[in-house]
Amino acid sequence: MQQQPNNPLHGKTLEAIITELVAHYGWKELGTRIRINCFNDNPSIKSSLKFLRKTDWARKKVEELYLNRD
Repeated sequence: MQQQPNNPLHGKTLEAIITELVAHYGWKELGTRIRINCFNDNPSIKSSLKFLRKTDWARKKVEELYLNRD
């Protein structure tokens, strides 16, 4: 496995990122911060993963929030 010292997301799965964000913010706050239906309408990890894996702009927003969470 190659080292990526300048990539803070190296080794983090999308599922782990979403799980940590939900634990930190909760679905309601997460849906307020990132306005996508998979966070607001009957949210689940599975539906979020399905959407985010197909939608680059939304995944980038989730990764950005993860890196800059307060």
